[in-house]
Amino acid sequence: MSKIELNGKTILITGASGFIGSNLCRVLLEQYNDIKIIGIDNMNDYYDVALKEYRLNQLKNYSNYTFIKGDISDKKLVDDVFEKYSPALVVNLAAQAGVRYSITNPDAYIQSNVIGFFNILEACRHSYDDGKSGVRHLVYASSSSVYGSNKKVPYSTDDKVDNPVSLYAATKKSNELFAHAYSKLYGIPSTGLRFFTVYGPAGRPDMAYFKFTNKIVKGEPIQIYNNGDMKRDFTYVDDIVRGVTAVMQKIPEKTEDGVPYKVYNIGNSTPEDLLNFVNTLEECLKEAGVIDKPVEKEFLPMQPGDVYQTFADTVDFEKDFGFKPTTTIKSGLSEFAKWYKNYY
Repeated sequence: MSKIELNGKTILITGASGFIGSNLCRVLLEQYNDIKIIGIDNMNDYYDVALKEYRLNQLKNYSNYTFIKGDISDKKLVDDVFEKYSPALVVNLAAQAGVRYSITNPDAYIQSNVIGFFNILEACRHSYDDGKSGVRHLVYASSSSVYGSNKKVPYSTDDKVDNPVSLYAATKKSNELFAHAYSKLYGIPSTGLRFFTVYGPAGRPDMAYFKFTNKIVKGEPIQIYNNGDMKRDFTYVDDIVRGVTAVMQKIPEKTEDGVPYKVYNIGNSTPEDLLNFVNTLEECLKEAGVIDKPVEKEFLPMQPGDVYQTFADTVDFEKDFGFKPTTTIKSGLSEFAKWYKNYY
């Protein structure tokens, strides 16, 4: 794999006010010299915009950070940004997220995850026009949702993933297919990352741990699906950001048919029992002084679009990057609980 030096580079990060995007921007701005980051986010109201504003405000003091409010499904905007800033690297994290929301609002997923990603690919392709050096590496977010209801665990990137159980998963799989075609046709080096249940401070309020906390604080019972018989490969956001940063710096080796393309799982590879996760969350919220009463639980059947467990096979990732997440559930949820207490 050939290395890319991040110091002195201009990097475009889409979804820059999102949970992973904002943390990635901050870490890059702090750790690398003379780096320029262009962040794009449409600041939509899929969840509380105040949280996105909060993340955005934390990046305001960096003089080498430029924020553009806009939507990647707007082709002209994307083309103008590439024209003006000529990014050497692109990290595409902008996407309509959430499995359940895709059942009722499919349009948002096609707009952002399909048309938006296509616009990014086209801009990368044209970044080489007229002999320009162009985009050296495109890194983009896929999702563990692509595995659908695969019975074989742990999930390996060699597994067949042609049976998505949600439109969200189908759009993420389409991203991998589009990226492969563009890598093959135009030589754009691209790496897709299948994220496994990312959590942490200032995370997404539609994620289970955040929704649980909001209900617990109000004294409402929390809904536990499949009667608690579920497992999730939870990955702390700092670990994810370390992993993404490592990936950005290595152009994927060409496949047998000469395509500079790779897809990795990025997760903890330690599925956590959902009930154990809830009990740890309760403990951390008590320790942080967020709650002082026991949590009421309501057990319900499995929901449409949900899967029984997620479990990442990360052998490839560890081999290529020497990387393994190190944050335990207890310390990750403890950081979240402290943040929640301060923020709310």
